[in-house]
Amino acid sequence: MNEVKPYDVLVVGKGKAALCAALAARDAGARVAMLEAAPLEESGGNSSFAGGVMRFAYSSVEDLRRLADIPDEEARNTDWDSNTVEEFYDDLYRVTSYRTDPQLSETLITRSLEGMAWLRGQGARFVPNYGTQSAVINGRRKFFGRFPIIVNGGGAGLVQDLTRTAGKKGIEIFYETRAVSLLYDGARVQGVRAKRQGKPTEFHARTVVLACGGFEANPEWRARYLGAGWELAKGRGTRFNVGDGLKKAIDLGARPHGKRSGRHAVSRVRHAPG
Repeated sequence: MNEVKPYDVLVVGKGKAALCAALAARDAGARVAMLEAAPLEESGGNSSFAGGVMRFAYSSVEDLRRLADIPDEEARNTDWDSNTVEEFYDDLYRVTSYRTDPQLSETLITRSLEGMAWLRGQGARFVPNYGTQSAVINGRRKFFGRFPIIVNGGGAGLVQDLTRTAGKKGIEIFYETRAVSLLYDGARVQGVRAKRQGKPTEFHARTVVLACGGFEANPEWRARYLGAGWELAKGRGTRFNVGDGLKKAIDLGARPHGKRSGRHAVSRVRHAPG
């Protein structure tokens, strides 16, 4: 079995969450590697299929100008809407019927603008969301829905931008490398057993981050957790999200948390491939 030199942090997955974890660890001085089950051309998880619209707290166009290049005239002559911290809380509690973790909600909302600015600093490129969230009314452009900013190139563009930065910062990415099991000594996880292009390999690390998605591409699990008939659904996202990370953690005694029966259904063109 091949064994790769040890890392400080090993991130399983290569979507937005995985890339952010890897970049944050690298900026803290860690030696970081990422394991991606997909080949390069299919990498990025479901993040690559996302539209790229971002929800965050902002009070004025000056907050938005921290994220995107907005000329002075455009800033003055546009109604940019708002999504204040209070409005964000109201929306979150309304759509969840108050069934949300208060501490996580506070972190999500109060640090969301800071997080967006951090993403821009990591190479993400944002632009005003003219395509779907604005219209010209009585000669003045007006945004609505509290989504004034979008990632340039959508989710795929964000993955490409963060991947480029990861390469510049020396983060090693192993493609076609699927984590098979966690290396566990009975007290702590010490790495991952994986198959790299079909060959067994061990990756050792002080810390392992599982950021390898859910089970959208696993028909058996969809039927089990979403209900009968969902095994027949055609997924929009990556074929590599089969729940491997969840199963590995649960097999070691991790406690499941949250509501597994939720899903984000989207429209699909009838004759689309896949």
